[in-house]
Amino acid sequence: MTLRFIGIDPNTGTGESPTVWVDENKGEFVIQGWKPDPDTEAHCAAFELPGHGAGIPDHEQVVRIPARMVSILREACDVAERAQLR
Repeated sequence: MTLRFIGIDPNTGTGESPTVWVDENKGEFVIQGWKPDPDTEAHCAAFELPGHGAGIPDHEQVVRIPARMVSILREACDVAERAQLR
């Protein structure tokens, strides 16, 4: 697997490092973030998704990243989009 590092939370401190990578071969994002608090996870699990029902599948995980990482996410979107155009 080849991941392209895009960026890390600019306010990262010791023990906190929300990070974004792009797998250019698959056109996918890899996101490291904070584990959600139980209330957030329960809310996401209860949310009805059209055609999918509710719940978080066992092979998926909800993560949180700070909004201050918007520019990093935009860059990741651009990289992933360019990878799809090859």
